[in-house]
Amino acid sequence: MSDAPKIKPPSKVTLRWDGDQRFDASVTGKSETIRMDGNRDAGPSPVDTLIAALGACVGIDVVDILAKRRTPVQGMSVSAVGDRSPAIPARVTKIVLEFRIRGAGIERVHAERAIELAVTKYCSVRDTLDPNMPIEWTVQLEG
Repeated sequence: MSDAPKIKPPSKVTLRWDGDQRFDASVTGKSETIRMDGNRDAGPSPVDTLIAALGACVGIDVVDILAKRRTPVQGMSVSAVGDRSPAIPARVTKIVLEFRIRGAGIERVHAERAIELAVTKYCSVRDTLDPNMPIEWTVQLEG
């Protein structure tokens, strides 16, 4: 059995414009969509979606890391705040992630290490962003 990492296929997404600043995104060939709206009336903006993608990516890795420690996550929420530049384009300059993790036997030191590893080593969304952009995080354990 090889220890070589599995090569992920390319991400293929189709976007359909729905008027004004609204787009529906779907994985090519799938019917489920994500509505994005630059006005935030009918869904999150594209930048909101990018920040959400970071939170989800890190969260997936945290769940996997804690499961491997035999302390499975029973519940998790991630709040994400992205600071924006006042200049145009209003790029994201810093992101703060706040984790609330529930699970029996999850120790703070292990939760913090799982988040650190996810942010600094495993999350492909983080690795795609500007490496100089600060990503800060906090964690609250429940149960």
